[in-house]
Amino acid sequence: MAKFLNIKKRSAKLPNGHTARLELVEHPGAVLIVPFLTRDAVILLRQFRPVINAYIFELPAGTLEKGEQPLACARREIIEETGYSAKKLTRLGIIYPVPGYSTEKITMYKAENLTERGSACEADEVIETLVVTKKTVREFFAAGKIIDAKTICAFAHCGWL
Repeated sequence: MAKFLNIKKRSAKLPNGHTARLELVEHPGAVLIVPFLTRDAVILLRQFRPVINAYIFELPAGTLEKGEQPLACARREIIEETGYSAKKLTRLGIIYPVPGYSTEKITMYKAENLTERGSACEADEVIETLVVTKKTVREFFAAGKIIDAKTICAFAHCGWL
């Protein structure tokens, strides 16, 4: 697995004149995709995350490869993680999930007009796909079953939470 995170230490002068010492994670950026099968149904992932040793519900997402543009990454990741390609990808916006210590910027997309292609998950990904409705998403969220911050932000952008 290629190394894509760098931990850096540096100082930054703040607007109030104070100099802060920073320890930060440099991240190449990422994308997140909300894959709509219909107006009221999306593909949600149940993915094992070894860092927290748990399965969580989340939307497809992935890290930008060196020199890759966010839209190209979104087109690649939706196929890898869901087995569908999208004829239409619409940019929803960007988020900085942890700006206190990371430069990671996630560009979010809405994917529509999906065509099944067959998934190509990487060996280190354990993913199950589910088709869920807006009602189910809201129930999962209310029950504390959707805890992934980027997924929560994307569903909020789509008006699903």
